[in-house]
Amino acid sequence: MAITVDNNTAAVERPLVKAPQAADWALSHGMSSLTTSEAAEMLGTTASQVPQRLSSAKKRGEWMTPARGLWIPVPPEYRTWGGSPAVEFIDAMMAHLNTHYYVGWLSAAAIHGSAHHAPQVTQVAVSRMIRSRVVGRVRLEFFIRSSIKQLPVVSKMARSGSYRVSSAEVTALDLCANVKECGGIDNVATVMAGLVDAAEVSMQGILDAAAHYCPAAIRRLGWLLENHTELPVSDDLRAYASNLTETPSLLDPLSRPGGKLDSRWMLRLNTNVEAEE
Repeated sequence: MAITVDNNTAAVERPLVKAPQAADWALSHGMSSLTTSEAAEMLGTTASQVPQRLSSAKKRGEWMTPARGLWIPVPPEYRTWGGSPAVEFIDAMMAHLNTHYYVGWLSAAAIHGSAHHAPQVTQVAVSRMIRSRVVGRVRLEFFIRSSIKQLPVVSKMARSGSYRVSSAEVTALDLCANVKECGGIDNVATVMAGLVDAAEVSMQGILDAAAHYCPAAIRRLGWLLENHTELPVSDDLRAYASNLTETPSLLDPLSRPGGKLDSRWMLRLNTNVEAEE
């Protein structure tokens, strides 16, 4: 038996949890994540013994360790799948690492409802350097966003609790800022069309976030919205984008410079964009 003490200093006994039942016990008691010290208390052992005690259960898919010192109990329905989806543990992981974050880019677009090309990687913006990793069957990629605290996010719910996702407007700007990481300009146009159809993208929201992005991202976004979506583009956004710098930006940063200049957006049309229907 393990001895615990309540606030009135009365000794209370509770059974120790055995390793084979630990994941189910934790989940049944509302514990979606545990530190190594919390796992040690649950098992009635020392912190140094936790990895050994839970080794077999981890091999059976009952536990995930996305960061050193953090243990995630995997619900039964995800164990044969290879582990919980990223949205079930990303908030606990980032809190454990004491890092500001949001799920972004293609991953955010999918969460907002853009159904084109479900991402194979979960893309996460972070406030400091974190190495990419594979957790179970989830591949995580992290990108530093220096202005992450100023960018608006929305809270989404998962079974384990809430997690942070970039707003629809920030998602759109991120897609246009990091074309290479989002599968190229054709894929960005395709995902953008799905994002506009599924989420409420606000012109004012884009303008409010635009100060944190390079001119190319803003111009690229405006042009794609105007030419590949049904969303009315405001004159304010067009004027803001065209007046940022005198040097035109490239529609496709991965293609050679050249092509016709769209003077309204100060954008060099150096490729033909073909979005999928």
